[in-house]
Amino acid sequence: MTTQATADPLPAARLSTRLFFLSSGFVNAAWAPMVPFAKARTGLGTASFGAVLIGLGVGAVLIMPLVSWGLSRHGTRRCMAASCALLTLVLPLLAILSSPLGLAIALLCFGFGLGGLDAGMNAQAVEVEARSARPLMSGFHGMFSIGGLAGSLGLTLLLASGLSLLVAVFTIMAIFLVLWLTRLRGLLPGREPRPAAGQQSSLRLALHPVVLVIGALCFIGFLGEGATLDWSALFLHGKGLATAYGGVGYAAFSVTMAAGRLTGDALARRWGVVRLLRFSAILAALGWAAAVLVPGPAAVAGFALVGLGAANIVPLLFGAAARVPGVPTSVSIPLISALGYAGMLCGPAMVGFAAAATSLGVALSGVAALLLLVVAAADVALP
Repeated sequence: MTTQATADPLPAARLSTRLFFLSSGFVNAAWAPMVPFAKARTGLGTASFGAVLIGLGVGAVLIMPLVSWGLSRHGTRRCMAASCALLTLVLPLLAILSSPLGLAIALLCFGFGLGGLDAGMNAQAVEVEARSARPLMSGFHGMFSIGGLAGSLGLTLLLASGLSLLVAVFTIMAIFLVLWLTRLRGLLPGREPRPAAGQQSSLRLALHPVVLVIGALCFIGFLGEGATLDWSALFLHGKGLATAYGGVGYAAFSVTMAAGRLTGDALARRWGVVRLLRFSAILAALGWAAAVLVPGPAAVAGFALVGLGAANIVPLLFGAAARVPGVPTSVSIPLISALGYAGMLCGPAMVGFAAAATSLGVALSGVAALLLLVVAAADVALP
């Protein structure tokens, strides 16, 4: 007779990991509909409010050294639980704080929680994938995309129904709380052995050439996502699309990205990870080229193609980071997570600077050129 103690933990771990990815996307995207309310409460201008918003990305990057220590000492389950608890506490504060400094600190803490959860759940995902002996990473990230759509639409619908912002946010918080509390026990502990005396330091391990290549490619992948989020509406408006429909480009990107991630594991099994990474990067580059070159509002199709191509780049890179010989995931995953968030944070600004010197079309073409580096380095990143 099979007892609870000897039952295979993998099915529960796979389900729990999927739901944690969904929960992360859910709580992350819930912030987007709150932004106009927060700006109105603070009374800041666009430039000053933009400086406050940077706190989220900065927090996600700064927390990574602590996350690396936590993953190696306490395991992924405990790190994910601590991150989720922080997010649960901070989310309502984002709905009520009117002080610019208070909001900036809350966003910094929100970034701490998102960054910690991101690194922890990706470390959990690579362990579950390795034990399952089949590609799963793209599907996990697909759940994040679905959660993102659910979080932004969910809060929007709650507000549209007449609920106050605070009540709507508490509803989102309650759903998030139930999701992570009920699935926490299904996760694998994910604790790695402590480094033996004389073993290389975490810093030296992080400087492993393959880890750095994967991190650089992850920076490019997140840069493209950030550029789509921040610049697609303005770019399409310049092509004649009405301002009210500016979000159509990012919506098309999001839908095709979710679809691409949900089919990515099957493609990885059929084509292999190196071929899929190359194909994905080429497809995303062609999407950027189409967005720039196709005249008029039909350029939306280019952003849809970008989403389909970009869908599996980051999941494949996270999976590759877990397979670098001699480098534990407690080192590699936080590092590439930090570089990814740096790409998301710095990428839109880099596009803006390039656009100021040339044009927005030329700057977005530069994103396509960067994706060709992913094609060229695929063999190195995914040995």
